[in-house]
Amino acid sequence: MKNVTLGRTGICIPQNGFGALPVQRVSIQEAARLLRKAYDGGMRFFDTARAYSDSEEKLGEAFGDGKVKRDEIIITTKTAAKTPEDFWKDLETSLKMLKTDYIDVYQFHLMGQCYKPGDGTGMYECMLEAKAKGLIKHIGGTAHKLGVAKELIESDLYETVQYPMSYLASDKEIELIHMCNEHNVGFIGMKGLAGGLITNSKAAMAFISQFEGAVPIWGIQRDNELDEWLSYMDETPSMDDEIRAFIESERAELMGDFCRGCGYCMPCTMGIQINQCNRMSLMLRRAPSDSWLSDYWQSEMAKIDTCVNCGACLPKCPYELNIPVLLKKNLEDYRLVLAGERKVK
Repeated sequence: MKNVTLGRTGICIPQNGFGALPVQRVSIQEAARLLRKAYDGGMRFFDTARAYSDSEEKLGEAFGDGKVKRDEIIITTKTAAKTPEDFWKDLETSLKMLKTDYIDVYQFHLMGQCYKPGDGTGMYECMLEAKAKGLIKHIGGTAHKLGVAKELIESDLYETVQYPMSYLASDKEIELIHMCNEHNVGFIGMKGLAGGLITNSKAAMAFISQFEGAVPIWGIQRDNELDEWLSYMDETPSMDDEIRAFIESERAELMGDFCRGCGYCMPCTMGIQINQCNRMSLMLRRAPSDSWLSDYWQSEMAKIDTCVNCGACLPKCPYELNIPVLLKKNLEDYRLVLAGERKVK
């Protein structure tokens, strides 16, 4: 496993980060055990967010109160605040939950605009003040929209940028990594498994390992998942003809009009879980299908019939998908699977 330096932050860590969103779903004791196992296995980069319910608290349980030397781990978290008042509330809460005096990289979460000094929001000024006070060390931003990510990089105001990056990424999205290197900005790759659509971790690791200055964060909640990523600390997969051919076949199947599950489109005016229902056809074929065919999901999919084509979701989608049309396609396929007319796993 090679070490990666995150741009001008100077942070140097193994190219294998822990995404702590999924640990919301396990007990605090289990989460702390898993996080410490990751640390013992060589992981040093841990990413969470104020929006991830009790994820920060679980990191605090794992690493706070001197359980590890603070300077031996990198903790990044995020605020979705839209006002300075909420910014300071979030930062205070994050520091308390994480049981730390400072955050290594503090990020604006799911940015819809690039905050800048003097833009009237006061948000970037909050970051500067927090940094001056020693409460954060570096300023970052996360985005799902390509245009926003580019603006963050080109502004030279942000030391890191976090953006979805997997082997399903378009050439324009991959170019963001090169842009980051040109601007000396650290690139943090989220959704390296495309929200669960990618099941080959070896290929996912080989893909991102091609790029300098990029650190992927893998969402982890189980031992078997962690064990896979830890196995790559010693023997990191590299791109070869076999993996390249596999990725090309995956891209041929999955590229185009498919939902990444980012959730930007939510909430739906009719209560439809767009970010899950709109990729149901793929999930049925790329994951054990039984859970997706449960009574619960049958009820959720049936809500698609209530879609009134209001279009509220359309301008929110960073991938410009025709969401109402795709929902109906997924529902049609789902009902054919339920009727036994189409076979899945």
